[in-house]
Amino acid sequence: MRKNHLKPIAAVTGALALAATLSACGGSSAASDEKVVTVYSADGLKGENGDGWYDKVFKDFEKKTGIKVKYVEGGSGEMVQRAVREKSNTQADVLVTLPPFIQQADAKGLLAAYAPKGADQVDGADKASDAKWTSVVNNYFGFIYNKKELKKAPGTWEALLDGSFKNKIQYSTPGVAGDGTAVLIKAMHDFGGKEPAMEYLKKLQANNVGPSASTGKLAPKVDKGELFAANGDVQMNFAQSKDMPNLGLWFPAKQGGKPTTFALPYAAGLVNKAPHTENGKKLLDFMLSEQAQKDVSAVGGGFSARKDVEATDANAIELAKLMDGVEIFEPDWSDIGTNLDDYVGAWKSATGS
Repeated sequence: MRKNHLKPIAAVTGALALAATLSACGGSSAASDEKVVTVYSADGLKGENGDGWYDKVFKDFEKKTGIKVKYVEGGSGEMVQRAVREKSNTQADVLVTLPPFIQQADAKGLLAAYAPKGADQVDGADKASDAKWTSVVNNYFGFIYNKKELKKAPGTWEALLDGSFKNKIQYSTPGVAGDGTAVLIKAMHDFGGKEPAMEYLKKLQANNVGPSASTGKLAPKVDKGELFAANGDVQMNFAQSKDMPNLGLWFPAKQGGKPTTFALPYAAGLVNKAPHTENGKKLLDFMLSEQAQKDVSAVGGGFSARKDVEATDANAIELAKLMDGVEIFEPDWSDIGTNLDDYVGAWKSATGS
């Protein structure tokens, strides 16, 4: 979700280069028969200690199918950009990223239509009508704060303007990180439009440490007290809080209003002209399988994408309490996808970033 730098977990050379070469020739049985599948993904679903949802799903998938998962991680926008650069020599089989980047990937011709098994149980708002992408983990945008340094969560956007937060606030880069882009989306919603949102973010810049390419790296800084508050998302930060005792989750409200958030799901799509299309389909099916979806909360600290999977584990109960009383709105993703560059440009102008 959110890193600008890339962090390959496994080498993606050798066999992948061979597969890409073969696929450029229209695909061959050698490439399609290879027992490998390559995933390009936003960060957040892989555990810091190998204990995340991806870790379990990939391990279980490899055990069941014998297909090895090659994993490459980066920021939501960077993953799309990388796939665009490789269009003439496709290397990824599955792309997982956040809105509005999954819509951008579709618009750029990166995705092939495929409805995974179980997709019929995914809400219509959480999948493409033409089966180009389907949410595999539901999630919500949020903020974090240091529970040791602050007696309670800041509560409002306006509270973050206080002088006590000088150089103690940081949020990830809009247009690069999915959660950073979410800061703009939520601010525009809460303040009632682009202009008032940018006016606020211009004021906030006095306390802001500066852009961060990685949302995931902000949580350790908040836990240590280097930062008092930062942006994030429920799934990632909830999982991180298990090893970071000072990490608290909250949802900013405009002064006098209710705390708000919006769904920020991890959406997965089959890459167009992928070197291992059939393996990609199998992995997408597996991600949406009933067991994998039950593990979303129990292991990953997220929310199942399937309506028919009712999680009752301890994490699911705690997450429900966290979301209680928070107003959930639905962004106009079509508008955001079309005007994202304009919104990011306005943010850069307002903040001098």
